[in-house]
Amino acid sequence: MSQEKLGEHLGITFQQIQKYEKGTNRIGASRLQKISEVMAVPVSFFFDGLSDLAPAAVGFSEPSAEFVNDFTVSSESVQLNRAFTRIADPKVRRRIVDLVRSLADAAPDVAPELEPEREPELEPALPTTDGS
Repeated sequence: MSQEKLGEHLGITFQQIQKYEKGTNRIGASRLQKISEVMAVPVSFFFDGLSDLAPAAVGFSEPSAEFVNDFTVSSESVQLNRAFTRIADPKVRRRIVDLVRSLADAAPDVAPELEPEREPELEPALPTTDGS
């Protein structure tokens, strides 16, 4: 079936079909269901071979959710989050995210407050005025 014919059945342009094929645009579940009906194949047809991929390559997953917990426990993060959500302009928000990322990339790998605690070093006692 041609892209044009499939587009006609779905009520979309063949250019949109091309974008789906290239991965430029995502396909919603209902659209995928409709495509499978038009092409007379099960939805699973579009997922053939995915079981061969490494689990990390499938889906959208974060390496760990710990960073969210670490972020929400500091007072600075709460203040940053509250201030950020009050910014209405999406372009300004994007620039702030870019700024924070560039600052983080330039910073040491571990923030000092996230480093493991060390035993404090003993400071030499200062002489007192009474001579002791």
